[in-house]
Amino acid sequence: MAVLKRAAPFMVYAVVFAALASRSDVAVFAVVNLAVQLAVFAVAACVPAHRTGFMSYVDVAWPWGLAALGVQVLLFGDLTSPATVAVGAVYLLMGLRMGAWALRFMVIARLPAELPRYRYQRRRWERDGFRSERLSLQVEIMVQCGANASVLAIPALLATTPSASLGAVGLAAVALWAAFFALESAADRQKARFAARCRREGVRRTCDTGLWRHSRHPNYFGQWMQWNSLILLSLPTAAGQWSDAPAALGVLTLGGLVWISWTMYHTLVHYTGAVPAEHFSSRRRPDYAHYQRTTNRFFPGPRRPLGDGETTPGTGAVRGA
Repeated sequence: MAVLKRAAPFMVYAVVFAALASRSDVAVFAVVNLAVQLAVFAVAACVPAHRTGFMSYVDVAWPWGLAALGVQVLLFGDLTSPATVAVGAVYLLMGLRMGAWALRFMVIARLPAELPRYRYQRRRWERDGFRSERLSLQVEIMVQCGANASVLAIPALLATTPSASLGAVGLAAVALWAAFFALESAADRQKARFAARCRREGVRRTCDTGLWRHSRHPNYFGQWMQWNSLILLSLPTAAGQWSDAPAALGVLTLGGLVWISWTMYHTLVHYTGAVPAEHFSSRRRPDYAHYQRTTNRFFPGPRRPLGDGETTPGTGAVRGA
């Protein structure tokens, strides 16, 4: 059962890749992208992980793999098509923003220790009975490589086929993407400024200002919504091709686009995002339990009031007293 669980993502990726590569209009792109993703992940993640034992280097490989997808869209696609250019730019900008941060933090500054969310992965490996940590590191890295080569590449593959102008849906999708790109960037800046202030003051507190006052992970929410915007941007192109494609391929394409949203939500909340991060945050910061009770985990919203008898950390104020 454990082996099947580990193999399941690769089986899904293989089916999606085979279906996409079977289309003559995108077969070359699919094969080239597979080779590019394997090269990026081998150099940026597999080799460093083998040498250091840190899975965290996948945070370098994954965004640069997205940037590579953007470059390929612009190389293979029709640059006179606004939809093609928009999709290529979205991949490129998402990848460059996250990739530049990863390079600065993990390569230039030299990563001092495994990131908490990947330390949490080792608990899962132990629970599932995977005894070889070296093998588990490589398998987990290749799961993300496989995603870039198959499911997450569907919008890119669609963008290289003949497409019409952006239209109202496409323009709305680009506007939404830009808004949530700005939101994620703002959340990261707010968190960085807060952390720097805490270091100067020599205190350990939970960031609950700005966007972080309304969501415990506004940056993850912003990233998820960027993928949803990319899906929306791809729908007109996909719909335009369904009339000429086999029904099964159309259903698979639509299912793949929906799965992008689900898999990114699952990843950002449960797999390597909120849940692993909060496991360690709740242990390191005494005020984090209060933050969890009053602030939504993922979707932004109003803060919840304290219950009777609960206190606000650092103030001594008691509700219901």
